[in-house]
Amino acid sequence: QVQLVESGGGLVQAGGSLRLSCAASGRDLTFYTMAWFRQFPGKEREFVAAISWTGSISYNTDSVKGRFTMSRDNAKKTVYLQMSSLKPEDTAVYYCAADTSRSLYIRRGRYDYAYWGQGTQVTVSS
Repeated sequence: QVQLVESGGGLVQAGGSLRLSCAASGRDLTFYTMAWFRQFPGKEREFVAAISWTGSISYNTDSVKGRFTMSRDNAKKTVYLQMSSLKPEDTAVYYCAADTSRSLYIRRGRYDYAYWGQGTQVTVSS
């Protein structure tokens, strides 16, 4: 079992920054791909970024590339999402997720991730 707890969400003005954290307990995350998804009201969860156990990183280029940076600290069992130049359209609930398949490739589908956090609200005001 893996328990994931997100933190760091909140209210920020457009152009501002936030850093989300996802702390894991339970299994060692070293060989898992970790991802961030977000969900807008009434919409399906959307892939934001992921970092594989090999260190590769993939972003949802269309919406966040160049503004969001994902990182991980395996010793702390924590992953981060640094969000800069935030826009009102980034307003969503952000979820952390773990893919325990040990795939060599980053998977972007929500059903590829077995474990999820409870989510943290990010609100960007204009």
